[in-house]
Amino acid sequence: MENIVLIGMPGVGKSTIGVILAKVLGYNFIDTDILIQEKTGKLLSQIICESGIDKFIQIENEINSHLIADKSVIATGGSVIYGNEAMKNLKNIGKVVYLKQDFNRINERVSNINGRGVVLKENQTFKDLYEERTPLYEKYADIIVDEGELSIEETLQLLINKIEKK
Repeated sequence: MENIVLIGMPGVGKSTIGVILAKVLGYNFIDTDILIQEKTGKLLSQIICESGIDKFIQIENEINSHLIADKSVIATGGSVIYGNEAMKNLKNIGKVVYLKQDFNRINERVSNINGRGVVLKENQTFKDLYEERTPLYEKYADIIVDEGELSIEETLQLLINKIEKK
């Protein structure tokens, strides 16, 4: 089987579920946010603060468009869907799984938006961001996993079932 690429809003559990999924499948785990930090030597929030949102998205797109992986679970940053080249590459090297969650549940989970390096434009609310990104996540997804009220274990099982059917 190829790579599994997790996309979705901040707070849906891409990194948490990704690590566990990688263990279950015997795959490597790659967190592209950490990759960006390693390659730039800066925190995501620093890049956004110092260089602006557009530059951050450019860096994220560049790094993800050249990502090479094999038998890996790849947890992406929530804004990866703004990069056409990145998404083309990610779809090329793996199955793209959208971890879908209701806005209110995400909003409860995500407390420190700025510290997480969430890409918010000036005067844009987290709700606006959710509404802007949702159609893009759906557009790129090969598989959609609606987490709803599921626990991490239940979400993981649903995800594994859907991957095995594809």
